[in-house]
Amino acid sequence: MPELPEVETVRRTLEGLVVGKRIRNVSVFLPRIIRRPAEILEFSLLLQGQTIQGVGRRGKFLKIILDDLVLVSHLRMEGRYGVYHLDEPIEKHTHVIFHFTDGKELRYRDVRQFGTMEIWPKGQEDDAPSLRKLGPEPLDPDFTLAIFKERLKGRKTKIKPLLLNQEWLVGLGNIYVDEALYRARIHPETEAHMLSPIKIRQLYQAIQETLQEAIEQGGSSIKSYVNGQGEMGMFQQQLKAYGRDNEPCLRCGTLMKRTVVGGRGTHFCPRCQKLRMEKN
Repeated sequence: MPELPEVETVRRTLEGLVVGKRIRNVSVFLPRIIRRPAEILEFSLLLQGQTIQGVGRRGKFLKIILDDLVLVSHLRMEGRYGVYHLDEPIEKHTHVIFHFTDGKELRYRDVRQFGTMEIWPKGQEDDAPSLRKLGPEPLDPDFTLAIFKERLKGRKTKIKPLLLNQEWLVGLGNIYVDEALYRARIHPETEAHMLSPIKIRQLYQAIQETLQEAIEQGGSSIKSYVNGQGEMGMFQQQLKAYGRDNEPCLRCGTLMKRTVVGGRGTHFCPRCQKLRMEKN
C-alpha cells in the first residue's frame, strides 16, 4: 500500500498536471469505488463544471480540491492516477475517468479494486469518517518532539504497531517504520513507554529524515507504485532494513532478521537493534 511519501509524490505530480482544469463529465466503470454519494449519477453530476483548485493530502488520502467540493481518494493497494490525451488507449482496470474541457483526461486505474472515492462539501472533508480519526501528520511543523514524547508517555504497546496505527500517527506503513526504527537503533518489539528521552529524540528525527528522503526520491516502488506520470520511485534503492532479511547489516555486518510484529513482516538487525527491557 502506498505510504505517505508515495501519496505525497502523487499529490505533487498531480498538482502540476490538473490544477486549473475544468471537469466536463465523469465516467464510472466500477461503481463500488464510489463511496459518497451512493448514486453514481449524482457523483458525476456534482463534479460536472467543477474546476480543480488544488491537490492536498491527509495521511495516505488524496484530497482533490474543487470549486466548492473536495474529492477524497484512497489509493489502497494499487490505485494510481494518470493524465492522458483523449485519443490515448484506455488501459485495462481503468475504473474512473474525469474528462476535462481541454480534451485531456484524469484516469484512475486500480488492478486490485480496493481504492475509494468520496465527495464532501469544501471545509467538511476532514469530518469524513475516513479522515476525522486520523492522528497528527509526522512532517507537520506543529508536530514537535515535545508532542511526540507526550504521545508516547505511558504507552505499553510495542513501538512498531504503535507507529503503524493511523489514529496515533498518520502516513507511516511497514517500509518506513522498519527504516526509521533501524536508523534509531530501536528493536521493533520495544514497548513505547520503555524508550529513553535520547531514544525518543532519535526516533523522532529518524521518522522525519526517512520520510523527507523518501519524498525527495519519489517514494519506493516495491511492487507496482508509480506517480501521476507513470514514473517509479527510487527510495527502494536506499532501503537499509526493509526486505533485507539474511543480508549483512550495513552498519555492523550482522545478518539482518525477519520476524512478525503485530501481524506485519518486520526487518531488523539483532545487534544494532537489541531488545532492551529497561530504559537506556
